[in-house]
Amino acid sequence: MEQVRVYVGTYTVKGSKGIYAFEFNLRTAEVTNPRLVAETLHPSFLAIHPNAPFLYAVNEIWENGKEGTVSAFAIQPDGSLQFLNQQPSKGIGPCHLTVDKTGKFVLVANYGNGSVAVLPILPNGSLGEPTCSIQHEGKSVNPQRQEGPHAHSINLDLANRFAIVADLGIDKLLIYRFDATKGILSPNETPFVSTALGAGPRHISLHPSGKFLYSINELNSTVTAYRYDASKGILTEIQTISTLPNGFSGTNTTAEVQVHPSGRFLYGSNRGHDSIAIFVIDEATGKLTLIGHQPTQGRTPRNFGIDPTGSYLFAANQDSDNIVVFRIDQQTGKLEPTGRSVEVLTPVCIKFLPLNVAP
Repeated sequence: MEQVRVYVGTYTVKGSKGIYAFEFNLRTAEVTNPRLVAETLHPSFLAIHPNAPFLYAVNEIWENGKEGTVSAFAIQPDGSLQFLNQQPSKGIGPCHLTVDKTGKFVLVANYGNGSVAVLPILPNGSLGEPTCSIQHEGKSVNPQRQEGPHAHSINLDLANRFAIVADLGIDKLLIYRFDATKGILSPNETPFVSTALGAGPRHISLHPSGKFLYSINELNSTVTAYRYDASKGILTEIQTISTLPNGFSGTNTTAEVQVHPSGRFLYGSNRGHDSIAIFVIDEATGKLTLIGHQPTQGRTPRNFGIDPTGSYLFAANQDSDNIVVFRIDQQTGKLEPTGRSVEVLTPVCIKFLPLNVAP
């Protein structure tokens, strides 16, 4: 693989119109100019089909309690996106989605009202009516952010058997059994694991071994490491560690967390400190050691992406309208500025599509 296409989800404010794309050369670190590939409202999170040329985007709609939607697109040879259709997300403010390993279903998390839903993928890539939706209940200790449930992400384990939902509003990771033939979620026998009160779990990342899971907690700027029993869908806490340097006293919330493809490193984004926190993973125990922070050369790094080869990290700085490219040191995990950046208005999600480039 020499080249990847980078798709960027945005909030359609400040002049942004939807989903943008650019190409990146993995050998030379050269980037092309970004271009608009689909006009759509607030595509704040994207997911690419695992084995077909389709892309899915949430439309994070909040106005007057209006229900959000999920949009389906066909990826054209030139990278542009052909709109296929839209379906309701069965909730307010959909903010995260994933395609299951079979490529037959999209699972979506609705932040506004704290619900999750499953939508079937039809043979032409478009979406059918939801096959399942579940409403979360409860609240937690932060009256501004945790007055009710706020499902912030939904991910599947490596075996496609269990879905893990981080709900910021109720301080829980909820675990659902996933029926990949019917597109149905049902509560696991052990239905959740609780975080510290006020932690606000946001996104998760599974270790490539399948043995460990990491949750980044938005409200208290920590990462929690869990041991994962894939046979039963049970999470057991190992450790919780701060994403911030000692002595930092400013305002901060976290956003994205990702394990490096090698399984040796973990990265988390700090909004306020405006950095990527870098951790080394003990592959025997799953525990984390914080080894440093890389400033993102912008404001409010919301999402970031690690390319499929594990060579580069792309930090999306939402409030400074730039995506900055860092080279990953394969021995230490540290990030080195490449001097490359791309200007995109309000970037909030990064996804990669490998390209077959003739020699």
